[in-house]
Amino acid sequence: MAETREKSIEPVVVAAVDGSESSRQAAVWAAAEAALHGSTLHLLTSVAVSTGYGTGLTLPVTELELLQAEGERLVAEVRGQLAVSAPADLKITTEATFDFIIPSLLAYSERVRMIVVGSRGLGAFRRGLLGSVSTAVTRHAQCPVTVVHETAAGADQWAGKPILVGVDGTENSVDAVDYAFEEASRRGVGLIALHSWSDTNSLELGIVDWEAIAADEEALLAERLAGYAERYPDVEVRRIVVANRPVRSMLDASADAQQVVVGSHGRGGFTGMLLGSTSNALIHTVECPITVVRRR
Repeated sequence: MAETREKSIEPVVVAAVDGSESSRQAAVWAAAEAALHGSTLHLLTSVAVSTGYGTGLTLPVTELELLQAEGERLVAEVRGQLAVSAPADLKITTEATFDFIIPSLLAYSERVRMIVVGSRGLGAFRRGLLGSVSTAVTRHAQCPVTVVHETAAGADQWAGKPILVGVDGTENSVDAVDYAFEEASRRGVGLIALHSWSDTNSLELGIVDWEAIAADEEALLAERLAGYAERYPDVEVRRIVVANRPVRSMLDASADAQQVVVGSHGRGGFTGMLLGSTSNALIHTVECPITVVRRR
């Protein structure tokens, strides 16, 4: 059943564009990602307007035509900008939909390889913050979702830096680790595997055998990374185990990474920290692109 599901995934990267700088940078990153994986890049924008009666289909025909034309102009403009620097063989398709952007992206997530969105910003039609889109899609999409900030995509400062992956010690982060190793190998860079096993501190917990706990958590990380060295001998791995709040630990480590990878709705080891809350906090705080990987 899992094999059939995997075969049904289309080699397509969908990038949501809305006219903001954040979404344009998301499109730049998505183009590079699609080219790296031999996928099609699909640029999607929504021209939906809430009228209180659905998605805007009750508007006069002339207004619908104007909205459609503006949406098509926007995706065509982004496509033209990408064509200047993207590989010649990268296939780029475009779409302007009257459906709202969040349900549209979630529907695509059922069958495409990845969704890419900007972190925040007002869209071309100035009808809502893009940040709400990134939050909703990372929480509910069925495929990996990458969130890109205004200055993240294609920036020279990220070149050659490693991929940072959060390992929470449960099955929920397995797909995130798989994805991170694959991306590091394709990009020819190293990988930082970070396991943060506490979202409190020693003063709050009282007397605890910290050395014994730390040894157990280091062993747990080693167990979660077992076998990857043989599968990806070209990827140099740096392991970090810290007794610190996961968001703070990942944020600090992300300063030396070109991409952050986390799972969604995992449950942390020592105190039962929900990884979903970690991923939600990080998509709005890290400067580099961040990919949230959910188990299909």
